[in-house]
Order: sequence, then structure tokens, then C-alpha cells
Amino acid sequence: MKKSLLSLALFSAFSAAAIGSAHAQSNVQVYGLIDAGVESINNATATGAGQVRVISGGKNTSRWGFRGSEDLGGGLKAVFNLEGGILLDTGNLDGVLFKRQAYVGLDGSYGRLVIGRSFTTAYDFVILFDPLGYAPNYSWATSTNASGPSKYGMTTAFDNLVKYSGGMGEFKYGATVGLGEQAGSANDGRKYSVGGSWTHGPFAAMATYERINGNAVVVATGNRDETTAYHLAADYKLTDWRFTAGMRGYKLVAGRAATADIKGDTYWGGVSYYIKPAWTLTGAVYHVDVKNVAAGQDADPTMYVLRSLYALSKRTDLYGAVGYAKAKNNKLVSLSRDDPGFAGTQRGITAGIQHRF
Repeated sequence: MKKSLLSLALFSAFSAAAIGSAHAQSNVQVYGLIDAGVESINNATATGAGQVRVISGGKNTSRWGFRGSEDLGGGLKAVFNLEGGILLDTGNLDGVLFKRQAYVGLDGSYGRLVIGRSFTTAYDFVILFDPLGYAPNYSWATSTNASGPSKYGMTTAFDNLVKYSGGMGEFKYGATVGLGEQAGSANDGRKYSVGGSWTHGPFAAMATYERINGNAVVVATGNRDETTAYHLAADYKLTDWRFTAGMRGYKLVAGRAATADIKGDTYWGGVSYYIKPAWTLTGAVYHVDVKNVAAGQDADPTMYVLRSLYALSKRTDLYGAVGYAKAKNNKLVSLSRDDPGFAGTQRGITAGIQHRF
């Protein structure tokens, strides 16, 4: 009886140790970013009326999620991420439950490979070279608003993706494939995104390329729509200053006969000044050179932005931004990448607070 009790005690002790070890090698984190502000804009409707409104995500899109990893040994980890957007002005979800990211994969010395839905390789690199950091109010680095929502932009995320990211020394690189999942053709609806960056001291540069195939071939022509976008950018950081410049070349080749291609190149530049210990001032300009349109039909919009950021702590910021956008030939333009334009100009002021947890 004593031996049985001793054996049971030892078994229980080893089991508890094993469970504790397994728990110590795994982790799950609940995280999020909560961003809300008040915006005042003109030309908010077709009648030209102004509007004052509460907005969600003036500096960054509000989101929440779960992410975690398990140590598999030998430097290899299993990883996952579930992330959804939140509209703070209404409390609603921003799209489906985990619209932003939903993936599982492996991470090790050779890089990270994930499957599911996530941001594209191009997006991962471009936002690092946007002086305003992909701010909904106001940035055109990933998607512009020339004469309607998100014209001449890039694709920020893929469904049905397989994504690899890695690095070596001063280089980082990655590739993403979004499976089209169209019956009968592996190329219909397929998406590709590749990119890389090089960082040496205060200097960094990047290049990306993406291609989006249409979901089906047009029978009359035997061709499908094909959208391509490439990016080039550079960044230089000093102790108190940061200088950033970038561009995107965009082209949509239509599969339908007698349909003109859509072309537009986006350029941006920005300067940030860091006033220790808590202030950051950023000025930025975004411009779209619209191409291949009839005379007098090009919008060629430009946006000017000035933002002030004050860090209350490592996780909480106050910010204020002023933006002005204009387009040629009375074409519609909007400060926000998400909202349609109603006039040839728009100006806005946003003040908000952001908290990360």
C-alpha cells in the first residue's frame, strides 16, 4: 500500500510538472487598439454641407484579437492570430468577425509560414514607409481617393492565402499567394504579392509588387482583368528627424474588348520631428498622377496633412490632424480612403485618443 501511494504521488508530481512545462511553453495573448476621435469636415454631402462626427480610427484602425504560440522545440513554434475590426462610433464590428486576420502556421529559424487570411506582403512593407502610418485620417499610401473610394490603390489583405516572411541580416523579405479557388482554372482569381527591404543604420529602402487576376476569362477576348501595383520607398532617420518618400505604380488591364486600361501613380513624402519627451510633429503630402484618361477628365488629386501626436504613456496617445485635398477638373476627392468624395476639394480637422492593450 505504501509503495502504491508513493508511486501515485510520484506520478502526480511528474504529471503536474509536465503540465506546468507545457503551459510555460505556450502563450495566448488578448490584445487590441482602441482609437476614436471627433472630425469636422466640409463637403460631406452632395449638397456641400459640412459635418461634425465621431469617427473610429483617426490615427489607426480600431481592432481586437487573440494571438499565441506554442514552443515545439528546436527553435520551431506553432503560431496563430485571430483579429477583427471595431467601429468605436457605433460599437459594431468592422466587417466579419475576424476580417483583419485569421491564420495558423509555423515560425522558426527559416522564417514564418502561415495559412488563412492575413495582410499581404506588400502591405506589411508599405505601411512602414508611410509617414502617417496608414492612418484612416489622413493617408493615401495604400489606397487613394481620387474620384471615388480607394482608386489606384493596393490590396491590403488576401483570403485563402499562403504567406511566407523571413529575414537575413539587414534584409527582410516575403511572399504571399492568395488562391483564387475558381473551378476549372488555378489562375482565375489568383493573387500574388512579394516584397523586400534593406536597412543599414539610419537608412532603409523597400520594393514590393502585387498582381491580382480577375475571377474569370472574358469569353469574347480570351483575357481576364489583371491589376498590378508596385512600390518603391526610402526612409532616413536621425535622432530628432525622420524623412520618408515613396511611390506606387498602378495599372488595371481590362479583359473586355475596347475597354481602356486604368493607370495612376501615387507619390508621397513626409517629415517628422520628435520633440522629447512626448511630442511628434508630422507633415506629409500625397499626390496621384492619373493617366490614360480623356483630356480634361483626369483628377490628379493632392492631399496635404499636418499631424501632432502627444504620448501620455507608452500605450496612450492624443493626436490632432489637419488635412486638405483637392482635385483637378472638378473631379470628386475625399480626405479619407474609406469615404466617397462629393466635391473637388475637402478640408478636415480631427482630434482623438488612441490606447493599446
